[in-house]
Parts: sequence; C-alpha cells; structure tokens
Amino acid sequence: MGIKNLSILLALPALIAASAGLVVFLDGCSSNSVSESSSAELAFNSAVEFENDERYEEALAKFNEVKNKHPYSKYAIESELHIADIQYKRESFIEAQTAYQLFKDFHPKNIKADYVTYRLAMSLYMQLPATPDRDLAPTTKAIQYFTEVINAYPTSQYVKDSEDKKLACLKMLAEKEAYIGNYYYIRNKFEPAQRRYEQLLVKYPNLGLDEIALYRAGISAFQQGDKIEGRRHMENLLSKFPNGDYAGDAKNALEKYAHN
Repeated sequence: MGIKNLSILLALPALIAASAGLVVFLDGCSSNSVSESSSAELAFNSAVEFENDERYEEALAKFNEVKNKHPYSKYAIESELHIADIQYKRESFIEAQTAYQLFKDFHPKNIKADYVTYRLAMSLYMQLPATPDRDLAPTTKAIQYFTEVINAYPTSQYVKDSEDKKLACLKMLAEKEAYIGNYYYIRNKFEPAQRRYEQLLVKYPNLGLDEIALYRAGISAFQQGDKIEGRRHMENLLSKFPNGDYAGDAKNALEKYAHN
C-alpha cells in the first residue's frame, strides 16, 4: 500500500466524524428554526384568542411578545397590524393612528396596504370633534389618506367609505369657514367676514353652504361701500339659486344697495 493511500485511510475516521458532526449541527439548526417558528405561531394564536375574547391588554402583551422574541418571523409583522387594530377597537385613536402610521412606513408594499391606509385615515377621522367650532387639525391628514385609498387602490372595498368620509371632512372644513365668517358678520366686522365667505366659496364649493356664503359676502361688500363686489355676489346667487332661500333677500339687497 502506498504512502498516499495509507494517509487517506488514517484520515478517514476523522473525516467521518467531522461529517457526522456537521449533520448533527445542521439538524440542530433546522430543529431550532422549526422550534422558533412553532413558538411564534403558538404565541400569535394565543394573542388572537385574547383579541377575539376582547381581552385586549393580554392580547397586546402577547402580540408584543411575538414582535420582541420572534422579530424575523412572519407573525411579527402580523402582530404589528393586530396591535394597531386593538388600539382602534378600544377607541384609543391616537395610539391607533401612530401604530398604523408606523406599519405603513415600514411595510409600504404589504398586501393589506389599502386597509392600513384606510384605518389610518379613520383613526384621524375618529378624533374629529362633533362641532366645527373646535380644533379640526386632524382633518387635512384624514383627507390626504382617504384620497390615497381612492386613487392608489381604486378596486379596494374601502373606496366607497373613503369617498363618503372625505366628503364629510370637507364639509366640516367648510362649516369651520362659515362659523368664523358668521362670527365676524354678526359683529358687523364685514371685511374679515367677506374674506372668510369668499375663501369658503373658493376652497369648499358645492357643499351646501354656497348660497348663504354668497349672500353674506355680498352684504359684507355692500356694507363696506363696494357695490361692484356686492352686486357680483348677489347676481351669482340669483344665477345659481334662483328659487333659493336667499333669492328674495338678494333681490332686495340689489335694490337697496346697488341702485343707490
């Protein structure tokens, strides 16, 4: 037997042992991976059960456990969305807004992107006050995300409600302009009143407030001695609303102010 063959025979046991060790190592890695996946799934399913039973605090704790202990599992991403949903369900809309926003930022191509954008818009919408005299700061952002649902996901099941809610937001902003205009108008501060009514007509047309805005903008102009603007607003009113509630008043105003 040659020296070369003898060397191979002598090294064979070591090679076999090394191979066996590698198999054991790979098998161990595979087992750990399966074990981790199984552990993540069990924790996730447990969290879902808590959520379905409306045991929200326990559900949040479990979903956060999945996120923290299994950050690379598919269940971690799903847990993020469930956390946002729970905050929404329990009417913690500021927290829900933050959670949906983070999910949208970190997972923009997620299969549920339309749902996430819609729920983000709804979280803002649900923060709006009941009356226009309060802070409407979230309205513009809500409109932005409702518009995104409509334009970016035209086949989404959330388009119709997004259209309805966007219109409701625009009406609230229009009512805010009218509220401020009315505040000045009833105090005979006609210059800022006219400005507000005119802004309403430009920014929020066809939302049910055009007729009164035209009338009061016209009166405000007449009261400042501006017959041209006053006549323009009254004639626009009579053209658009010939049988409207303010048509008679507009005609009287033209007689009183424009011909003097």
